[in-house]
Amino acid sequence: MTNLVILDGYPVIHEDLTWGELAQFPDVSLTAYDFTPASQVVERCREADAVLTNKVVFSREVIGQLPRLRYIGVLATGYNVVDVDAAHERGITVTNVPAYSTASVTQMVFAHLLNVTNRVAHYARANREGAWARSRDFMWMDTPLTELQDKTFVVRGMGNIGRQVARVAQTFGMRVLAVTSQDVLPDGIEKVGWEQGLRQADVLSLHCPLTKETEGMMDASALALMKPTAILINTGRGPLVVEADVAQALRDGRLGAYCADVLSQEPARADNPLLSAPHCQLTPHIAWASCEARQRLIGVATDNFRRFLVGKPVNVV
Repeated sequence: MTNLVILDGYPVIHEDLTWGELAQFPDVSLTAYDFTPASQVVERCREADAVLTNKVVFSREVIGQLPRLRYIGVLATGYNVVDVDAAHERGITVTNVPAYSTASVTQMVFAHLLNVTNRVAHYARANREGAWARSRDFMWMDTPLTELQDKTFVVRGMGNIGRQVARVAQTFGMRVLAVTSQDVLPDGIEKVGWEQGLRQADVLSLHCPLTKETEGMMDASALALMKPTAILINTGRGPLVVEADVAQALRDGRLGAYCADVLSQEPARADNPLLSAPHCQLTPHIAWASCEARQRLIGVATDNFRRFLVGKPVNVV
């Protein structure tokens, strides 16, 4: 019998999905928790042969206290919640779920961008409050509106999501530049250096992994190179930006807007400076969470575990 523990499954299944086939595996005992605090990870996994985790952290210390553990399945694309070196030293297989949310995250990038350029939420709210009804003209407008065509869209990171975002930006008639280590890019996309990308961007969208090199890359010095009208979008990882620096740039009028689906600490701390910064649009880490994307995630995670059980693991990190 293989003991499988899911530590924080609620964000994945939420109110509308189930673990389905995963719960029906023969010779597998499944225990699923909606949420697991750090203080209970070792206790809940002590008899586990395999675990699935989304945001519960498996540090070297935690892994060292789980002698039975042989498999960690990350319910996400990013796997920074696992000390992979420690896992490998113990012979523990670690897998992730790549590319399941590409379409959904891309959609959120442009939902944020269009909300800034076309102010859809602002006008819908104003009209509910009677602004249009009081207008002397057939239309009512109290903000500038911005057309995307011919603007410069810079993508940092050209993985699955970055490439899809770049393609959509091209359909808006935007000039697309990419900051990437890749040499072969889709037609019409120009490779540029980081500083050149910062200087030219009307829109900068972050799609690179969180590493020692990228952590805090959007700091005061990087922001100082950008146009004061530029829009910065982060659907990658919160720590890619120095949040205090971004908030200050917004307050000083040195950045046009910041749109993010991620923060450095989640859920948001009440004192996070971005929560009160002007021209800051935040969504609560939901870009990945369409029903379709979550169903896709469950399917891949189930297949990852099945392949591990038969000795042919896939999506190993």
